[in-house]
Amino acid sequence: MNQTDFNRRQLMALMGSAAVAAGLPGSALAQDAALKFWAPGIAKVGEKDWSDMAKQSGIEIAAIAKSARADESIQKMVVGDGNALYDAMTDNGGGMEDALASQGAIAELDVSRIPNWANIEPRYLEGGAAADTIRHEGKVVAIPYISNADALAFNHDVIGEELSSWEVLFDDQFKGRAALQNDFGPTLTNTAIYLKQSGKQDIENPSDMSEAEVKGVCQFLIDKKKAGQFRTFWDGFQNGVDLLASEEVLVASCWEPIQIVAGRKSKKDIRYGTMKEGHQAWNNIVMLTRGGKERGMEEAFYKLANLYLSPWFGARTLAGLGFTPQMTGVMEYVNANPDDFDADAKAAIKARLARKQERLAVPGNSWQNVFPTQIRAYQDWWSRVQAA
Repeated sequence: MNQTDFNRRQLMALMGSAAVAAGLPGSALAQDAALKFWAPGIAKVGEKDWSDMAKQSGIEIAAIAKSARADESIQKMVVGDGNALYDAMTDNGGGMEDALASQGAIAELDVSRIPNWANIEPRYLEGGAAADTIRHEGKVVAIPYISNADALAFNHDVIGEELSSWEVLFDDQFKGRAALQNDFGPTLTNTAIYLKQSGKQDIENPSDMSEAEVKGVCQFLIDKKKAGQFRTFWDGFQNGVDLLASEEVLVASCWEPIQIVAGRKSKKDIRYGTMKEGHQAWNNIVMLTRGGKERGMEEAFYKLANLYLSPWFGARTLAGLGFTPQMTGVMEYVNANPDDFDADAKAAIKARLARKQERLAVPGNSWQNVFPTQIRAYQDWWSRVQAA
């Protein structure tokens, strides 16, 4: 979900006093043929470097590792030297496209220059559930490259049954064996979805709660935490993997790649459920920076965007870390390229795609929003959860 009323006041509140110290833009890198791309490793498939992505897109890519926090990224792009350094960039969660576009840090896109736009998932078209996640004031400013609907990982070998409700995270039978993510965004959103859909609290919009709603959700978590319900709040990918693989926890809210890697590491049947109450849905997007457009890097950007909407990329990101493809035709592509996908990989791709479609269809889903209106309340109450 986009925060469409994002404004300069909110931007400065998020960046704080550190923005002043970073205020003077640095000198631009010398222009060359390579697209200077500020992105995390999850934005590529194939070889460990970016060589396969460069080959498939037909451009040179100079990738720069992406920072992890949305506020730091916005600071870099709006008051820092980001537009001098990067031609293209990814986001850190829902709402960054509004923040960056409203400050003139990214450029409007011409989708007619992206042939694979014809294959984009219908949810991104005008009126679709995710249409606003790539637009600012009705104009397309981003292309999605991965998405998901975050759910619950559980050890089926031990539990012996399918789990389909967030309630198990808070159930006494898993006391001390449950884990939540140490991040107020997904944890408060998914808890709010559960409390809303189960009728335990009145919550209008789990993606953008009022101060009173935030308090109610956090007090619920504080009470559960004090009662010993949670083994821990996990931090970082490897921590999440280790907790599940070691059987220190049996149920955990987490990213799907954590479930996949934990299962591979432990050789256990660790599954990823479809929650009947709904999930936090999210995507990651790629954007053309103002500086990239000014330096004439549009053509290179559009070739990269076209690759991200190709079944070549979609099939591989699904087979690897399990992210949702952003285009139609993935299974058709897999079936047409048997040399690239063995029987096990093909079966895994088909099963994962079906589960993702199930999760995305749940009515209670709420889209990620890293800039909720009452962000200070989120931060303040999350600190109380952590301190409890």
